[in-house]
Amino acid sequence: MSNTITTTNFNFPNQKSVYRGKVREVYNIDDELLVMVATDRLSAFDVVLPKGIPYKGQILNQIATKFMELTQDIVPNWLIATPDPNVAVGHLCDPFKVEMVIRGYVSGHAAREYAAGKRLICGVTMAEGLKENDKFPEPIITPTTKADNGSHDEDISREDILSKGIVSEEDYLILEKYTRALFQRGTEIAASRGLILVDTKYEFGKTKDGVIVLIDEIHTPDSSRYFYADGYQERQEKGEEQKQLSKEFVRRWLIENGFQGQDGQQIPDMTEAYIESVSERYIELFENILGEKFVKADIDNIDERIEKNVVEYLSFKK
Repeated sequence: MSNTITTTNFNFPNQKSVYRGKVREVYNIDDELLVMVATDRLSAFDVVLPKGIPYKGQILNQIATKFMELTQDIVPNWLIATPDPNVAVGHLCDPFKVEMVIRGYVSGHAAREYAAGKRLICGVTMAEGLKENDKFPEPIITPTTKADNGSHDEDISREDILSKGIVSEEDYLILEKYTRALFQRGTEIAASRGLILVDTKYEFGKTKDGVIVLIDEIHTPDSSRYFYADGYQERQEKGEEQKQLSKEFVRRWLIENGFQGQDGQQIPDMTEAYIESVSERYIELFENILGEKFVKADIDNIDERIEKNVVEYLSFKK
């Protein structure tokens, strides 16, 4: 699609460096601010797919921004402003090298591990007798190492994180506390929209002042899985698939077409019709998760729009 942004090459005032993640590109401004551009790239199984999805970056950025606002009373975050629909500006932070994954249900990766006969995930024991999409007695935290340069994230236990010195015990206790508090708030907000927050991941960093803050995205369809609450129990009792809001539909499509990110596998062809259907699905996700109508930004010249808005903001900040 021509009206998508899949890579950026900006040169903002006082720019020091740029980091390119799977979906976001992060510009360091004078070692003080980070300008995070949410692109329209689509990733699954830690692989970036070859074509962008219209409005996806805007959707992710606006959902994350909204949830930062809705949780800032319980967990401090990095966000300062959103000068463009695809852009968040925040404090420069030193990120922790782990992602805090929390799961309320036996779904996704946990379900695949469970079906393979495993009962231990990230050092946490999963009870016998559960089936896919059942609720855990209590949410479990299953961290992963934060991959660099697009390589695969790896499951890791709390014990290994501490023994390897990846995070200090003092800091890790705060990460766990914040993770549970955010998941509880997200669960409550989802319930008010007729949804179940199934699982999600959070990333944290430290400001220059040593304060631990929430960074990156929160409760987006890329980082979270949602079920529709209506009919959940009936579907479980009948052994039916759950009706869900998440990126899982992309993963399922890839699996059905013989791709799970493994060496030698070919990414299936993404037709224009499929790309449009994914864009429509992300808009549906936005409207259900936030409970408001999605307003499409002008994407005729998305690069120019972003550059203009960010430069104006940075000039104003002076």
